[in-house]
Amino acid sequence: MKSGTGSLAAILLCLAALRVLAQAPTAEQLQLLNQLPAEQQRALLEQYGQHGGSDQPLAMPATTQPKAVAPAATGRAAPGDTVLLALALDPAAAATVEPGTRELIARALAANPYRLERDGRMRIPGMAQPVALAGLTAEEATALLQSEPAFSQVRVRLTLLKPEPLGVDALRPFGYDVFRNAPSTFAQASDVPVPPDYTIGPGDAIELQFLGNVKGLYTLTVGRDGRIRLPEIGPMAVAGMRFAEMQEAIVASVAEQMIGTRVSVGMGRLRSLQVMITGDAEKPGAYTVGGLSTASNALMAAGGVKPIGSLRRVQVLRAGQLVGTLDLYNLLLHGSSSDDMRLQSGDVVFVPPLGASAGITGEIRRPALYEITAAATAGSLVDLGGGQTEAAALAEATIERIDPTRGRVVLNVNLGTREGRDTRLRNGDILRIPAVRSTLNDSIVVTGHVFQPGARQYRGGLRLTQVLGSVEDLKPGADLDYVLVRRELLPDRRIELHSTSLAQALRKPGGPDDLKLMPRDQIFVFDMGGSREPLLRPLLEEFRRQSTFRDPAGMVSVGGSVRMPGEYPLEPGMTVADLVRAGGSLAEAAFGGEAELARYQVIDGQARKTSVVSLDLAAALAGDPQADLHLQPFDVLTVRRVPQWTDQEFVTLEGEVRFPGRYPIRRGETLNALLARAGGLTDQAFPTGAVFTRQALKEREAQQLATLADRLERDLALLAVQSSQAGKDAPGAGSLAAGQSLLAELRSTQPVGRLAIDLPAILREAPGSPDDILLRNEDRLRIPRQMQEVTIIGEVQASTSQLYQESLARDDYINLSGGFTQKADRDRVYVIRANGQVAAASTSRWLPSRRMDIRPGDTIVVPVDAERLPPLPMWTSVTSIIYNLAVAVAAVNSF
Repeated sequence: MKSGTGSLAAILLCLAALRVLAQAPTAEQLQLLNQLPAEQQRALLEQYGQHGGSDQPLAMPATTQPKAVAPAATGRAAPGDTVLLALALDPAAAATVEPGTRELIARALAANPYRLERDGRMRIPGMAQPVALAGLTAEEATALLQSEPAFSQVRVRLTLLKPEPLGVDALRPFGYDVFRNAPSTFAQASDVPVPPDYTIGPGDAIELQFLGNVKGLYTLTVGRDGRIRLPEIGPMAVAGMRFAEMQEAIVASVAEQMIGTRVSVGMGRLRSLQVMITGDAEKPGAYTVGGLSTASNALMAAGGVKPIGSLRRVQVLRAGQLVGTLDLYNLLLHGSSSDDMRLQSGDVVFVPPLGASAGITGEIRRPALYEITAAATAGSLVDLGGGQTEAAALAEATIERIDPTRGRVVLNVNLGTREGRDTRLRNGDILRIPAVRSTLNDSIVVTGHVFQPGARQYRGGLRLTQVLGSVEDLKPGADLDYVLVRRELLPDRRIELHSTSLAQALRKPGGPDDLKLMPRDQIFVFDMGGSREPLLRPLLEEFRRQSTFRDPAGMVSVGGSVRMPGEYPLEPGMTVADLVRAGGSLAEAAFGGEAELARYQVIDGQARKTSVVSLDLAAALAGDPQADLHLQPFDVLTVRRVPQWTDQEFVTLEGEVRFPGRYPIRRGETLNALLARAGGLTDQAFPTGAVFTRQALKEREAQQLATLADRLERDLALLAVQSSQAGKDAPGAGSLAAGQSLLAELRSTQPVGRLAIDLPAILREAPGSPDDILLRNEDRLRIPRQMQEVTIIGEVQASTSQLYQESLARDDYINLSGGFTQKADRDRVYVIRANGQVAAASTSRWLPSRRMDIRPGDTIVVPVDAERLPPLPMWTSVTSIIYNLAVAVAAVNSF
């Protein structure tokens, strides 16, 4: 039981410990709590101050009076209960802890969970005497333990658990629950027909209806002398007669003495019986029951039979003599009341002690503890349990028996044979019927990329194509060249793997590729479009587990230019060609001339030596035995790639190109050469404003933006702390909100990956000149039309685009946009040229920056004056990056 509740007890121990420390249980612990049975949840919730549900009372039939049963003492300790003990040092006594207290706590916690002994006591390591807890609630038990001197410096919390029992512990005596809702008394039923064999006695009411010359309805009560007085006839003795006999006697007497009159005889109210219930009944004593009551009715009135009482040998005594024996199993199991005799006044119903009993568990329909007879056998016990289930392994049943001399022993019983079923039982025997093994015998299992995975019937001489007889059995994309068969070798059930080409087997059924299968073989079909690792991993783990010093695990690897590189199991007789086939065959870029095989060998058990073998891969795949080497454990095959093999690369040309589009490029091709292939530029092209973007630069910009945003976020966090300490009038308080807005804008800025180029200079030179651009995959060139505008953005009154005028200087364009704002940094105004290059403001006193040369397509950027916001030294860098990227994005989006 302790092992069965180990994991559950560990979780609930955490709950108990948290309760001691006045902490709330975690969500994970509450989730595990919800997985407990309902009764156990209620008990725990009550201990933690919660409220559980309550059972609804069951309505009794109208002919009975419900019994006022006292509610069961829920939440109280009982023998066999599981107990969790949580202990923690009292903080108030931490400085003066007595020697041994910490050790006592450690030993007591390590012994969790506890189980109360049969006398209801709990034994705690380190304590001289066990503590009696039976009948106490968790709070009462906690208080009792807290009063122990050994726990004077310890906080104690005890939790009672009532886990659902399993196996033999779950067996309960059969039949006693039929009395669970037994009525306290049986009301006399007036609408029950009286059987013909009912015995008439004093107190019975006889109803007579006369028809004919004499008419009338009479109710006559049998007197103490056993007689009734018939009208116009006189007394008649009826006591002791059967009801049918009395009817015949009265009818005959009336016919003889009352000519012309007929009579109908019936029963009215029946007499009450005084009976005694003794022995192991729940409530023995004297009872008044109805005249039709049987022994089972009387037992119901007495609350049923105690668990220590017999259900199979209930005795009925009359005048001191045994007149009948009631076997309640006949009533409970077969619905037969043949031996449930009717009682008479003065009868005694005696319940003897429980006789020999045996239990049955496992694959049985009604597991329980059954009272058995002296002639009981294993087969009769199975019948009492309702028979075995369909999953029962009858040949592997066992009987656990307590032998007086040898102690507890186990007997093997084959319940599938007459000899096994006839095995005699003894008191205390436990019959176990296990389930059949989950493994499939005489079958083949198909797994992987097939439409119908699962087991197939095995028959002698079965081959692979008889299981997978067509490609229609496989899902699209199945690898027909590498099908793996897992096989268990007897007698030690070691694993061996064999692979084959299903394609070859289907072409030539019965040939060498059409493997002969064995019972319990497992066929693996792989997907060419997916990973093989999920199917191969369990097989490789099996290989590793069976690896030994003298027989190492059979693992080989293939890498390089194969479709499915990785680790594969070593098959018997496996060669280089087989390993390439396992790897999904050669990739399109594979170099078929030469491959490399790395081999690892242990020399004299002292060191591991690596040797490298070069082999002719084409010859190996062609079947040349000189090249197609047999593999050894841990071999690694590397298939080289064809030199200078690359996937096809493309560059996109957009805008004012004579033939725009997506062009494949050669390795080392330049931008000038590609433009020549595209027919050059149109008459409306503006090469100075060409936008050239590259994917690698875009990724680098994204990293730089993220890094800059993180730095700015840290600076803003520091600024927020400084502002909160200095108050709302601090110098940095006003720029905090602006900085946060700038951070949000920086986070949302998308990288472009623009490379600033001088396309006119490139086109003036021959292809391959120093200024020419070596192209890469996914490069993109956008050439706009002739541009006539100049754009002004940043800290100006209104960002605008103005028509280019050769006579206007930089500040003239700024004035056309309303001039500088108060936050403008007039000394750091810069210009982004149409080709993406940046022209910074001049610092020469002889060449004022306001006379900077402005060209069509330029963008004038007026940055913010960062000195006005001293807490944000990065402001200039951040705003410049945002402006530059905004210009690049605008240039890209203009196409």
